[in-house]
Amino acid sequence: MLNYLKINDFALIERAEVEFSGGFSVVTGESGAGKSILMNSIELLTGGRVEKSGIRSGCRNYTVCGEFSIPDSLLPEISGLLEDAGIPFPSDPNPLLNLRRTVTQSATRNFINDVPVGAKLLADIGGRLIDLHGANEQISLTIPARQLELLDNFGDLGELLAECAAHFAALKTLAQEKEEFERDLPDAGEADRYALIAEEIDRIAPGENEDVELSAKQRLGSNTRQVLETLGNLTGILTENENGIADQLGSVYHALNELQRIDPSLTGDAIDECSQLQRAVSELSGKLAAMTEKVELDPETLAVVEARLSEIHTLKRRYGPTLEQVFATRKSAEDCLDRFNRAKRCREEFARREKELNAALTQAAQKLSEARKAAAEKFLALARKKLASIGFDNAALDVTFSAVVPGANGCDRIELLFNANRGEELRPLRKVASSGELSRVMLALKTVLADADAVPTVIFDEIDMNIGGETANKVAQELHALGKKRQILCISHLAQVAARADHHFLVEKKTIGERTISEVRELSDPVPELARMLGGGDSALRHAGDLLHSLKKR
Repeated sequence: MLNYLKINDFALIERAEVEFSGGFSVVTGESGAGKSILMNSIELLTGGRVEKSGIRSGCRNYTVCGEFSIPDSLLPEISGLLEDAGIPFPSDPNPLLNLRRTVTQSATRNFINDVPVGAKLLADIGGRLIDLHGANEQISLTIPARQLELLDNFGDLGELLAECAAHFAALKTLAQEKEEFERDLPDAGEADRYALIAEEIDRIAPGENEDVELSAKQRLGSNTRQVLETLGNLTGILTENENGIADQLGSVYHALNELQRIDPSLTGDAIDECSQLQRAVSELSGKLAAMTEKVELDPETLAVVEARLSEIHTLKRRYGPTLEQVFATRKSAEDCLDRFNRAKRCREEFARREKELNAALTQAAQKLSEARKAAAEKFLALARKKLASIGFDNAALDVTFSAVVPGANGCDRIELLFNANRGEELRPLRKVASSGELSRVMLALKTVLADADAVPTVIFDEIDMNIGGETANKVAQELHALGKKRQILCISHLAQVAARADHHFLVEKKTIGERTISEVRELSDPVPELARMLGGGDSALRHAGDLLHSLKKR
């Protein structure tokens, strides 16, 4: 329930603080006094559209705050939404929620219990606390899609509707998979080209890093003579040539021995070191000689290496430039050929899955349709009684069902049929109802829906427009009766409706200095305002007093 509303610097309202109670409350005032501003403020708390032009002239922003008490029936749902958003839920026995929106020229900030939140969460929470209906809602009532939505809400058919939506979503996902598969599927010409690519790569069948290894062999084979000459020269210098390093080290070794013979203390470790150098030179010479055996590459072997390298270079030129990219091209060709070769099986699998999902959707939609028809009978019975109670004694209301292709919303299209006068043909509500009639039909249907709805606060914005007389009295009775079940707030221009209210709020426009402001206050004595609504004057005052007195007697 909406307990408290505070508005700062919104349009003509400089500052307003209103405390609301349960039951049926009415808001009245002259045209242009600011009643719509009050309704717009409440609508903002339910995630309504932000109008930056609403910032009061000379102000930097406007703020709307609302305090709500949460009925037990909504506690699990509201607490779940808040906890999912990381907002602590009050642990009090009677928890309160504070919703707030602050609008500047550059930004809109939303808060729940002083925690910044997104507009969507604010709308999710606010929409569960307040059900607001105005002239636009009356227009939407004539739209078949909206009528279907209302019927689903009345019948509590959310689970069946979600089942249809899930099957339909699965079909859409399957269609996307199929589209992607067909888009990436090669045609016969492409498949032949991929087959040739795979065949060419498989025929040459290069090994990993084979190009690097062959290039090394090819370089070595092309320079065999130079390498052999160099190795021969080196072994000659080391051991084979006369007066080579080995011979000179031998002379050194002999001389050191002579010195040792003369005086052993002169040579120290020099003889051993010389001996080690001789062995090292001999080993190095042996290694260089062994290299010649590896270097020797006959012309035929070199030709084979160069031919193989040429084939690999051709693959790299066509599908590279690296051998890794050649392998990747081979894998891609294999994948494309695999898709092409299994296309028939995949299409059969797509068709099988599509058939199963369509069957499941059709079954779920049929189940939903049956539940809708059962709900429609209950809805119509209640709505007809409500219509009779607000002056439509001879009216008729019905609903037609027509089949459509099963989709997210099932397989039904419905149309509310109505006539206000006995003997007239039932026709679509959008074609036969006048604005006054539509207001009353709206009240009747919304009253029936409110009985089945968990929303604690229902707001009607001029739901009683274009009616009067005894019909107005019956509408007032219905609103008052509805106020016994939940909090009802109604903007009205009818004294009969206002007189029935448990609480009466007046919106007045005043001029203070050079500024015009709107004020909201609860009336302790509604007679003067009722008299104004009845036309003013002494007779209107007497009529207003009599009207209130007669209602108190009932």
